[in-house]
Amino acid sequence: MKVTQLRGVTISVFIVSGLLLVSAASCSFEDRREGAGVEQQAKEEPVESQVKRARFVANPFCLVCHGNFEDESLVVKHKVAGIGCERCHGESQRHRSDEANVTPPEIMYPRARINPTCMMCHPRQDIEHVDGHKVILAGAETVFDEKTPEGPKEVCTDCHAKSHRMNTRTTRWDKATGKVLE
Repeated sequence: MKVTQLRGVTISVFIVSGLLLVSAASCSFEDRREGAGVEQQAKEEPVESQVKRARFVANPFCLVCHGNFEDESLVVKHKVAGIGCERCHGESQRHRSDEANVTPPEIMYPRARINPTCMMCHPRQDIEHVDGHKVILAGAETVFDEKTPEGPKEVCTDCHAKSHRMNTRTTRWDKATGKVLE
């Protein structure tokens, strides 16, 4: 009798667990299906409303020192999509804890790495039909094929993040190595 009860409890637990997994998967699927029209919705809805609705992103940690980026268009657009500073620049725990400002962020971008990094989330097939992007994509079979050793003549941030740069720097790092320059 006791073994039969244990089997019943075990089977019940498996059934409930399975139902919870199916429920979670369907919620996830619904989120993705609703997200398919995000670009259209973004065109129709004011950015302020989108930001209020956005998921939490860890930008407040960065904005303590880099407050000038809070209203910058690149930050705002990514925040609406639920993408914070950490997605591109790493958690940078040591950097944000360093009051002397000699520890670089985990990830920085020398010019030659900007386009390949942006195109990890914004691939060629999504941007090649958009006016103005042909300059960035021209002459290279892949985004990693750059014609000059110093990097491409134009990069994504030339247009999409003109103000996503530090106005005043107290410390400069080699963006490729992270070594302090000044």
